[in-house]
Amino acid sequence: MAKKEAENPVLASNRRARHEYTILDVVEAGIVLHGSEVKSVRAGEVQIAEAYAHVSHGEMWLENMHVATYKFSHGVGAHEPVRPRKLLLNRNEIRRLSERMAKERLTLVPLDLHLRGGRVKVDLALAKGRKKEDRRAAIAEKESKIEMRRAMGRQRRGKPE
Repeated sequence: MAKKEAENPVLASNRRARHEYTILDVVEAGIVLHGSEVKSVRAGEVQIAEAYAHVSHGEMWLENMHVATYKFSHGVGAHEPVRPRKLLLNRNEIRRLSERMAKERLTLVPLDLHLRGGRVKVDLALAKGRKKEDRRAAIAEKESKIEMRRAMGRQRRGKPE
């Protein structure tokens, strides 16, 4: 896994998404950015916590992603921090995702922004919102798995519990 991160460094991640949603499917998409936006994203000056994706006129768009203005761009080279950004997906993928979103009442949330081959990519999760009780149950399940792993490790080393 360390090799994957070295090849594709994560520029921004949405940790809240995994807590507030049940992730059903993950799709990687390209994103259309202006020149100064790419420099800001590579510098890590991007927030995707409030972002979401939707389909409009057969195209996929990412809304509410905040990319800080690049400090060395002024006037013509500057960009708007929050604007709709087009996502690059195959037409069949867009159709499949939009049908599933409409039928199952799901949402598309970005999980992370990363580089792949010098290009900025975004991992989109087809997700279903969790209720408060579900979130608590997920946290309890996660903690129990961690405790089981620790106990197995102690058992392997021969240490008493």
